[in-house]
Amino acid sequence: MQILRKFDPCKIIVIGFLITILIGGFILWLPISHQEGVDVSLIDSYFITVSCICVTGLSTVDVANTFNLFGIFIMALLIQIGGLGVVCAGVSIILLAGQKIGIKERVLIKDSFNLDSVKGIVKFILSIFKFTFIIELVGAIISFFAYLKYFSIKKALLISIFHSISAFNNAGFDLIGNYNSLFIFKDDVIINLVTSFLIILGGIGFLVIKDVLEKKNFKKLTLHSKIVIKTTLILIFGGTIILKLTQNITWLGAFFASVSARTAGFVTYPFDVFNRFGLLFITILMFIGASPSSTGGGIKTTTLYTLLKGTYSTCVNDHCFSFKRLITPEIINRSFIVLFLATTVVACSTTLLCVFEPNIDLSKLLFESVSAFATVGSSLGITPILSSISKLILMITMFIGRVGPLTLLSVWTKKNKKNIIYPKENIIIG
Repeated sequence: MQILRKFDPCKIIVIGFLITILIGGFILWLPISHQEGVDVSLIDSYFITVSCICVTGLSTVDVANTFNLFGIFIMALLIQIGGLGVVCAGVSIILLAGQKIGIKERVLIKDSFNLDSVKGIVKFILSIFKFTFIIELVGAIISFFAYLKYFSIKKALLISIFHSISAFNNAGFDLIGNYNSLFIFKDDVIINLVTSFLIILGGIGFLVIKDVLEKKNFKKLTLHSKIVIKTTLILIFGGTIILKLTQNITWLGAFFASVSARTAGFVTYPFDVFNRFGLLFITILMFIGASPSSTGGGIKTTTLYTLLKGTYSTCVNDHCFSFKRLITPEIINRSFIVLFLATTVVACSTTLLCVFEPNIDLSKLLFESVSAFATVGSSLGITPILSSISKLILMITMFIGRVGPLTLLSVWTKKNKKNIIYPKENIIIG
């Protein structure tokens, strides 16, 4: 940590992710991580690692039939680190070693979780670990008894633990095998609901969970929490109704798809049963994603809400208000920047995939790019057949989506120390 003190918080976050990827990819490449007689290429091992640490779920190999128990443990560890955040995981190691958390580490955590101050940072981190452990444990216990109907005790235990970690961290990796995700459980109410609520709790954000547990009253919640809860509920139930009315699936399947599509990547119905509108709608849900300071990706629910409110307030030439609170122009501008950068990343990724995969439909490549950027993990089945350069493109897209375009941009952007202000002049827009 002494060496990293020379860097600013954004650079440390990026460096932390890169170091974890380098180590994790090498371990998954080693034969000790594979099942007997199975070899994994270096590019595939690093693709899986990036997908784990970015809690995406895209996979170029059949995880269940490729990695042994040790390899699965490494994947689960990478998913947990990626979900909690590299900075948060690093701080936990310092705490376990009995070391004190300095001001630099506190600033890192503050920037990583978009907190307002460094006050109560250690208590906040400990509460995150406590909540994560409890929720994943409860999810694993409940789903274990559900999986017992389909598997032996040993396999049901392994699947329930791994799936609980994967679901809460919105990763989407499964141990069913043959790229079938949760197809065979599409009518199992317990597995569908437990997985859905793990995804929701992981994707709603630690700040919101902390706020709800402390205040226990919607009216007393912060503006951030109110917006996240409102937008999340609208997307979940609105998405459920739209998918049920437009697709040939059950209400349970529509609800699960609406929840999982925004960030997790688990699927109970193959995408073959969805029509073009259904795939487009799922793509939009993926792009929106989860909420800030959560285990999910996308442009985030608060960004969508601010974009809509900000656009409306601009059209009617009025201030932007929500829940009797003012949303500042700076926040509105930031939301439009996030949208622009996210769109640019997806457009560039899709364009490059079109160049290197000329025989694959544009719709499938776009779906794959959005899934990678939003760290969802849903795929139309093209991930395993992509070329090495295309896999590398998706790896970079996943990395940008998880770390955040704004964070990466701030790493390379130099601050203007001169702070020069020039005369203003109008230009015509629209």
